Amino acid sequence: MSRLSRRALLGAGLAAPFIAREGFAQGDWPKGPVRWVVAFAAGGAADTVARNIGVRVAEIIGQQVIIDNRTGGNAVVAANAVLQAPRDGQTFLVDAANQITNTLLMKDLPFDYAQTWVPVTQLASFPQVVAVKQDFPSQTFQEFIAAAKAKPGTISYGTPPAAGMAHMAGEELQRRAGIKLIHVPYRGGADAARDIGAGAVDSVIITTNSIRPPVAAGRARVLAVTSLKRSSAFPDVPTIAESGYPGFDLNDWNGLFAVTGTPPALIDRMQAVVAEAIKDPKVKERLDPTGADLVGNTPAEFKTWIAGQRELLGKLIAEAGIKLQ
Repeated sequence: MSRLSRRALLGAGLAAPFIAREGFAQGDWPKGPVRWVVAFAAGGAADTVARNIGVRVAEIIGQQVIIDNRTGGNAVVAANAVLQAPRDGQTFLVDAANQITNTLLMKDLPFDYAQTWVPVTQLASFPQVVAVKQDFPSQTFQEFIAAAKAKPGTISYGTPPAAGMAHMAGEELQRRAGIKLIHVPYRGGADAARDIGAGAVDSVIITTNSIRPPVAAGRARVLAVTSLKRSSAFPDVPTIAESGYPGFDLNDWNGLFAVTGTPPALIDRMQAVVAEAIKDPKVKERLDPTGADLVGNTPAEFKTWIAGQRELLGKLIAEAGIKLQ
């Protein structure tokens, strides 16, 4: 657990006074420290985004934002931790595609995701890349697809983890391009990046942030990005959508969720605070190196987006026969 305290902010040079703003007067919400239970390990892209936004949220609301990392169980451990807390707008869950895919891939879940969790706001979207090891013969994305068609079932691609958004992007690419690749699941993006850098895997689909180390070392090359628009992290790299597969748009992401029964007014207040925090230039400056696209949409917008993703991923999982490994 990491506490974003006033002392920590002072040490980081982010010591704006904890002045309660209009609408967040003393005695109003929040009534003490706010806890964000993060379903991912400290140091990853999702955690980094939550921590940096949490710093600014703490300044706005005049209370601590406690980042509580609870990994395990495909994010079920973190979800259960939030379910045990009062539904008073003081505790939220930072989750991602598990909100959609767990229902489709796991049996005997302790709760129904659609009925239990209320979308508050999407924090960020993380564009992913298709990258190859340095000595892979293909120099362009089109050449990569041609090589896969010429030798089906011989080119490996790593993703973090099995049934994650990178895996989904890989399966969708195979379906649309008519190719067959060998999937290699990893526990995290850093593991996949290490192996592409070592030449242990032919290609990877990982976030722009994860691929940076092997690219910087000259050990990997980025051929395409999975987002609909080009990524600011690799502005000269084409998207899959513009490379012959219109509409292709499968990114990693994370967002804030509340338990059903949390007062809607408090959900709306948290969304408004996060949206304000995301607009802060210092937050953007700190997160730009991660390649994250900050969002901060409304609960209604986030809910509609998740519904679309649920339909897309449900169809993809069924057609590709994706299973948790």
